[in-house]
Amino acid sequence: MPKDRFAVGVIVARRKLKSPWADHQWVPVAALPDVPETEPWTLLASAEGEDRFYAGAHEVGLHISETGHYRDNLVSGRPSLWVALRHVAGDAYEVAAVTADPYEGEAMAEGIGEIVEPVAMPEAIQAVVAEFVAAFHIERTFEKRKRDRADPEALARGAVGGQRGGGTE
Repeated sequence: MPKDRFAVGVIVARRKLKSPWADHQWVPVAALPDVPETEPWTLLASAEGEDRFYAGAHEVGLHISETGHYRDNLVSGRPSLWVALRHVAGDAYEVAAVTADPYEGEAMAEGIGEIVEPVAMPEAIQAVVAEFVAAFHIERTFEKRKRDRADPEALARGAVGGQRGGGTE
């Protein structure tokens, strides 16, 4: 039975900015296929203008009704996971969500207050998602529905006293 839930580790970067309004920004940059035994918010690397942190682990859930979306993601040429960071307090953030569904990722990006970025999906996670799609995907054909013809009498003015034409009794 394919997995429908798995955990990923999330790597974020704090990048310096040259802006009068902010001196840095937080950006999700990578997902790890395994959760390391590292404390969340451990500094991993520091380079010119960028610090990378292990932000912590988050569970990704796969849903049978979304297999078409996962398949679209896998064949896109750049399979991705969408990572959302939520501001907690001061300069602190938490991993709010991680999804393999590109349409859910797009919807998360429309919200206010969260930082949402796609990151490359590791090959090990691609294999898990592909196995889930292979096991549960059912191709659904699009059927255009035909509308019923409008009944012009359905919108006619109702009768007073049960008669048409608004006559009096």
